[in-house]
Amino acid sequence: MRTSRFLVRSGLTVAAAAALPLALTAHPAVARTSGISVSTTGSTVSVVTSACTQINGSWGTAALLNSGQASFAQGRQVALSGTAAGQSAAWSAVSPGTYTVVVMCSNGSVAGTQAVIVSTPSTPKATATPTASPSRGVMGGLGGAAHDYGPVAMGVGGALVGTGVIAAAWFLRRRSKPYRL
Repeated sequence: MRTSRFLVRSGLTVAAAAALPLALTAHPAVARTSGISVSTTGSTVSVVTSACTQINGSWGTAALLNSGQASFAQGRQVALSGTAAGQSAAWSAVSPGTYTVVVMCSNGSVAGTQAVIVSTPSTPKATATPTASPSRGVMGGLGGAAHDYGPVAMGVGGALVGTGVIAAAWFLRRRSKPYRL
């Protein structure tokens, strides 16, 4: 009895493990049925496909249709360019709105149709402009390479620091013994 339950449980686990890759690959296969992929960047709309074949040096044409246009001939048409692995087309300076992208291959078949929304462009970001850097050398940090003071200035500075350390030690020692004058 225990063995049969174990076999049933492990059999279901094996079946689920075998079905998981099939389930994960089924969704992208459905997404590929349109044959095109449309994307927007700012006011530029681009389309990519691999469904067309080259005939007489032409891959086909892509059209961008706004909401008031009904046929392929009415849209902004751009010739597809690329290789057998993938063809692409792009439209720039597209005003905000909803559009339909249609790709017609050179053999007359429709590779796909997809709707796209072009949003209003955001405010442009401020860009930095290069300016001339100072020619005074490094001015920060410890020491710095801006000026070489020489051995006399370094000796005088060392003597002042030493005098300050000795004076502070004498003052603190004298303060700790109040009975002395």
